[in-house]
Amino acid sequence: MRTIKEITAAETYPVRHPVLRAGKPVESCRFEGDDKIGTKHFGVFDENELVGVASLFESASDLFDVGNQFQLRGMAVLERCQKKGFGVDLVKHAEAYARDNGGKIIWFNARIIAVPFYEKLGYRILGEPFDIADVGEHYVMYKEF
Repeated sequence: MRTIKEITAAETYPVRHPVLRAGKPVESCRFEGDDKIGTKHFGVFDENELVGVASLFESASDLFDVGNQFQLRGMAVLERCQKKGFGVDLVKHAEAYARDNGGKIIWFNARIIAVPFYEKLGYRILGEPFDIADVGEHYVMYKEF
């Protein structure tokens, strides 16, 4: 049975680490703002096993001229569970949470490899690719509600 529930920032690390920070210290899985009031962390469970995570930050970017912005960060699904709908479920859950809490837009920095996944969910690219040190090339992507 597949379920999604709110989890703590530290509970995201067992998924963030192998998917987003492989080969780096586990401390690199801690993001600035993880423990800030208003930040939400969601986990998708297959039976009782955590297989995917996503974090939603109340964070505004100057790139968008709209209020009530949310930033999606740390979106990750264990490799053996990818392409099975867990990621789609997490993104849709984050979108519903943002909308239900007055959000007008979700934006994020997407790895190049993840762009097609987000495009299928209606997200659009803004601008040119850019490099995040020690992580790789990304695009800013967004969806307005």
